[in-house]
Amino acid sequence: MPHITAVVVAAGSGSRMGGVINKVFLPLCERAVIDRTIEMIAKSDRIDDIVLVVRESDILEAMEHIQCAKKRVRIIKGGKTRQESVYFGLLEAKNADYVVIHDGARALITTDIIDKSIDECIKYGACGVGVKCKDTLKTVDSNGFICATVDREKTYLIQTPQCFKYDDIISAHEGAIEEGFEATDDCMLYERYVGNVKLVEGSYENIKLTTPEDMIVAERILNRRSESK
Repeated sequence: MPHITAVVVAAGSGSRMGGVINKVFLPLCERAVIDRTIEMIAKSDRIDDIVLVVRESDILEAMEHIQCAKKRVRIIKGGKTRQESVYFGLLEAKNADYVVIHDGARALITTDIIDKSIDECIKYGACGVGVKCKDTLKTVDSNGFICATVDREKTYLIQTPQCFKYDDIISAHEGAIEEGFEATDDCMLYERYVGNVKLVEGSYENIKLTTPEDMIVAERILNRRSESK
């Protein structure tokens, strides 16, 4: 069986949440966001271990939030950007055959999505998760006038997890370092330096907790999930 490591990135400042602490430590239905993220990833039987990437100032606090995981969790210091933090996480995961890269602030992920993305990654070498855009999308010119309508059926909002064969994604990151190229996500790096990425359906509930309004929505989703059990 291939060795699969999850790299969970939580080294951002969370400034849009409006607080002074890292947003992944905020309470979400009485448990920290990162507790829920780590616990859900650890529930996947496909994942062998986890690398949690946080700011250096958050390492001690992060240690208090990994007790929920019944798998080995290594906590490391992140970089100046998300891309650099992922790269540091990949270096720590050097014994993996495949890696699952996930945002620490996406606490509503499910094991079904995690396992499905891993299966497709093993089959195709790389897999991203996304949902179709609900709104009509337009492109505009330099003066702010609409110049085209994007085909909504072929447009997705990309989420995490994003899964890759280890050797390929570390090579893509190293290529970006050499060129000084900054991507918006790891799929973009893979597309630029390696090849095509398979896309699987995610969930509209798999939101990234960025603003206080997101926390309200997330609590309602969790309460509904609890009531349906």
